[in-house]
Amino acid sequence: MSDSVDVLIVAATTPMVAHPGDAGADLSSTMDCVILPGERKTVSTGVSIALPRGYVAFIVPRSGLAARHGITIVNSPGTVDAGYRGEILVTLLNTDAKEPFSVAVGDRIAQMVVLAFAAVNFVPVERLPESERGINGFGSTGLNTHTIRNKEV
Repeated sequence: MSDSVDVLIVAATTPMVAHPGDAGADLSSTMDCVILPGERKTVSTGVSIALPRGYVAFIVPRSGLAARHGITIVNSPGTVDAGYRGEILVTLLNTDAKEPFSVAVGDRIAQMVVLAFAAVNFVPVERLPESERGINGFGSTGLNTHTIRNKEV
């Protein structure tokens, strides 16, 4: 696999990585808005892309916004398929219980990670092959016992 892939883009501000080798490229807002505590707001990025077939872009939160302000993305990760040509919009959620969050034009609001993926063929079978983990899920890797959906795990 090559070290880079060309992604065609139309953008008010071209997404940039902070450091060479980083996976996430920052997406910036093209609008001013205030997100009240507990509120979600869809924010424009001014970015449209054409991914090559076999690639997908995931839109993910910025860790600094999450840690300092409680700002996350409602449908994280957001999925941008290769056939989509519209603007990438980001639905931010303010999880802070008291403080509103202001977004200004040019603020970095999310990151876009572009990945290659394998096409899959789902093959129906009567039973799945055995594995070491089997059907064990939440809490099965040595975490303290806790309740998930009112069920002891």
